[in-house]
Amino acid sequence: MTVLIVLSVLVAVVFLLSGAASLFALAPMRERAAHIGFSVAAYRGIGALQIAGAAGLLLGLTAPVLGALAGTGLLLLLAGALIVHARNHDRGRELVPAIVCAVLVVGYLVALGGE
Repeated sequence: MTVLIVLSVLVAVVFLLSGAASLFALAPMRERAAHIGFSVAAYRGIGALQIAGAAGLLLGLTAPVLGALAGTGLLLLLAGALIVHARNHDRGRELVPAIVCAVLVVGYLVALGGE
């Protein structure tokens, strides 16, 4: 249970912070949106999805089905991010956050399944 709690909180914090930065269209997020060819409004939508996913992970501590749905949704969001990065021929530094987050979400889903 402890691993699940740690992963839930860790992943939720990461997505909450990233989602808030996108939702509030902070300068680095506007630059990333422009780099990948997304509008600021589209990036704000992604930020809202990240925040919803973070909330779902935390709710998953009491309602595991919600946690599983949120984790799956975040994994799909990350798959989309990796596809967008690949289309833009991004390498290394641009890919690392999405890959690390995907590994964390998979770890969360595995821990959730083990409960």
